[in-house]
Amino acid sequence: MNRTAIFLPMALALLAATALPAMAQNAPGKAFEQPVNMAPAVTRHKGEFGGQKLRYTATVESLPVRLASGESANVGSFTYTRDGVDAAKRPVMFLFNGGPITPSLYVHVGGIGPKRVAFPDDVKAPPSTFRLVDNLHSPLDVVDLVFVDPASTGFSRVDHGTKPADFFSNRQDAAQFVAFIRAWQKRHGREKSPVHLFGESYGTHRVAEIAAQVAADPDPIPLAGIFAYGQAINVVEWSQRPANIISYVASLPTIAATGWFHGKVDRKGRSVEQFIAEASAWGEGPYLTALYQGAALPEAARREIAGKLEGYSGIPADWYLAHDLRITKEQYRVELLKADRRILGQLDARYTAPIADAGGAQDPSGVIVEAVQSHFRTYLQRDLGVQNVDAYLTGSPVGGMRAWDWGGTGAGPFADWPYHRGLVEWMGKNPKARLVVGNGYFDTLTTLGGAELLVNQAGFDRDRVSLRYYDGGHMGYSVDAVAKQIGDDIRALVRAD
Repeated sequence: MNRTAIFLPMALALLAATALPAMAQNAPGKAFEQPVNMAPAVTRHKGEFGGQKLRYTATVESLPVRLASGESANVGSFTYTRDGVDAAKRPVMFLFNGGPITPSLYVHVGGIGPKRVAFPDDVKAPPSTFRLVDNLHSPLDVVDLVFVDPASTGFSRVDHGTKPADFFSNRQDAAQFVAFIRAWQKRHGREKSPVHLFGESYGTHRVAEIAAQVAADPDPIPLAGIFAYGQAINVVEWSQRPANIISYVASLPTIAATGWFHGKVDRKGRSVEQFIAEASAWGEGPYLTALYQGAALPEAARREIAGKLEGYSGIPADWYLAHDLRITKEQYRVELLKADRRILGQLDARYTAPIADAGGAQDPSGVIVEAVQSHFRTYLQRDLGVQNVDAYLTGSPVGGMRAWDWGGTGAGPFADWPYHRGLVEWMGKNPKARLVVGNGYFDTLTTLGGAELLVNQAGFDRDRVSLRYYDGGHMGYSVDAVAKQIGDDIRALVRAD
């Protein structure tokens, strides 16, 4: 399978919290070009977050932004600020999903805002059991939250004279967010508030480019911390083109976790964390050595490696012997439960569906996306007082990966874009800056091994970087325990500042 065949289904979620549905539900016609006339909606609420009972204000608004190159848009956002505190210097976090490009409803009511969709731990539970509940894990007790939708998604629209595609590039997209942050700070009198970013999937490309632009700005915004979740910053290193032997090593921890979850491996009393750690250590040693040797590997050693791969993945050794000791994540999704005629989820490999129903392109874990979209519209009207909910676009106007400018040459995301350098430059100029890199165990799109590879190879100051793994998928916050962990990790990031 070539890298394009692997990445195109992945692109709909690799870079979004929405996976396949993000692109599959493109905005109808040119609705994303229709202006939205929306006065700010301000509502008052109370809740309990991080064990603290507090009151907070929700503001749904659209702010005008203009780039130095002339493009302009009205960018929609959802702001939650804690009442009864000195706001001038209180930390604020800007959160967004990926795509490119999708709105922020997934990180918003998926798991980090003051309300979240509660998904049962039983992945076989029907959608009728999903509920919108108070999010006790939201970090609103320590940091104000601003969920931002890029132009041509959500309630955000470009101005007359600017085309949606004018923002369809890594640099223009990030510049839009930098301009929005400045506009938000000015509107709310928060120029001295420490700024933090939370980007998911393609949103991790965005945070890296934002960091680069902030680092190069003679008057930078006070960017103190970044949380890169479901990171894709170094995707070129672990994209599964056949000759990229590193990619098979980087994917093994996720494959091992998935085999463990579905009971297709002998756990021998090992927890999923222990099993992942053991598979990772073996992958970085004997497996990588064997892949490097290739055709020079002795037959007895080949059979030994195939046997170990069966033990860590649940795929028979004979399959590995017939496939050069390699399996891609997409192949694994089909092969693991093939005897049961079921396919694994992309966003979250804990979810499964009959192969016949999956149709080869659907993602069984897309049920998470559908539930968030459904409950979000109810939340907008019932809790936030927004009337024109139909104007909120949950899809993406970008017509595929080649419609996006990844760095100026049109080569797509697999060219050697050194996105991580933006983070290195930002951290170099800010000795107190902190970075968190997080990934879910069962995320087949952005993997555990890819995150570890980034942290170990990018040249970061490791004393200021935290690598966090979570017991969930690409939208790991759909799991209650993970939502709590992520909320606590955001608190730790903010308090470190």
